[in-house]
Amino acid sequence: MLAQRGDLDLDAPVAAYWPEFAAGGKAHVPVRWLLTHQAGLPALDHPVTPAEAVAWEPVVAALAAQRPFWEPGTAVGYHGLTYGWLVGEVVRRASGRSVGTVLREEIATPFGLDLWIGLPEPELPRVSRIVAESMDVGALEGTDLDAVPAPMREIIAAWADPASLTRRSMAVVTPALDHNRPEEQRAELPSTNGICTARALARFYAALIGDVDGRRILSPESLAAATAEQASGVDRILRVPVRLGTGFGLPGPDAYWYGPSAFGFGGLGGSIGFADPDTGLAFAYVMNHVVEGVPDTRASSLYGAVREAMAASV
Repeated sequence: MLAQRGDLDLDAPVAAYWPEFAAGGKAHVPVRWLLTHQAGLPALDHPVTPAEAVAWEPVVAALAAQRPFWEPGTAVGYHGLTYGWLVGEVVRRASGRSVGTVLREEIATPFGLDLWIGLPEPELPRVSRIVAESMDVGALEGTDLDAVPAPMREIIAAWADPASLTRRSMAVVTPALDHNRPEEQRAELPSTNGICTARALARFYAALIGDVDGRRILSPESLAAATAEQASGVDRILRVPVRLGTGFGLPGPDAYWYGPSAFGFGGLGGSIGFADPDTGLAFAYVMNHVVEGVPDTRASSLYGAVREAMAASV
């Protein structure tokens, strides 16, 4: 939206908006590479505490000083936690407002969405408690990789090594964040504490591909630019093939429930939001039961049922 109205140039250096970011050899990294997970900043040399994460500024300062873990622009690697502070700080510098404020004022309120980054105090009682069955990655250490099926070997090796960039990217905040804590729900942690209903997330995606109550979020031209492929390859963190637009994920070989024109992104524990312009479908699945480390077919099963219903109604 900021780029659409001319308030932000995606191909300008990040340092044009955030001068401190130029440290560590990052002076020429463009804003677009933050959005495409190509900046080489998925981790920190010195992890931050949950209190520092909630405070915002300590993480922003650490990322500004951090040297990239690879030459920016040469590889894709999921910035699972750092993404929110990187993109959010550019939004703040370019607009003068926090990313949560922009979301509320420009999208959530106009479209009537139960969708927040930084939950208002009166909404706290509505939030479902997260129930997590997290994968114990420490149990993978010492795994006999020769006994692992070849297609999974590189992925297991990355998770089994506590010094790998994969493990370090998930330990940016140490100890880990606990989103059942009200102080974390109230804070703005844009890559990890968006709180919404499935209806709100689907309506958000619907407003990206068409009119919702007579208005839309992006023009067709801006949406086409945002969903054009910018980067692809084996992700250096996830160790799987990915395709990325500018801020949106695009269908890859394992995203079998998407149509070829779809765009969106998955979230913690199996949640997902996406839109498919070819069919006009906007879809979202959110849950409080987080499952990691095992195949999770909940969202894909629901989408399969939606497709069957759509086909039957034609």
